[in-house]
Amino acid sequence: MAGITDSVETPEPREPRGEGRTTGRRGRRARKGPLARLARFYRQVIAELRKVVWPSRRQLSTYTSAVIAFVIVVICILTMLDWGFSRAVEYVFG
Repeated sequence: MAGITDSVETPEPREPRGEGRTTGRRGRRARKGPLARLARFYRQVIAELRKVVWPSRRQLSTYTSAVIAFVIVVICILTMLDWGFSRAVEYVFG
């Protein structure tokens, strides 16, 4: 437990939501029209996509193979469980 300290310091209180913003009835962001907000959203999406570290073709094929193998294993397990339960129900009720 190396990161634990015995201090009892409390964090500084945050400003209430209304303070620190532009004065007036509406904030600065609310003044823009729907097309401007849509354009800003589109620019933000593009900026976030530029930050993504995309996998290489080899990594992608490895991940895809692992997912397909896992799905096949789960399908086999569920098939066996379904078959077993159907046999049990047929034996009990049947």
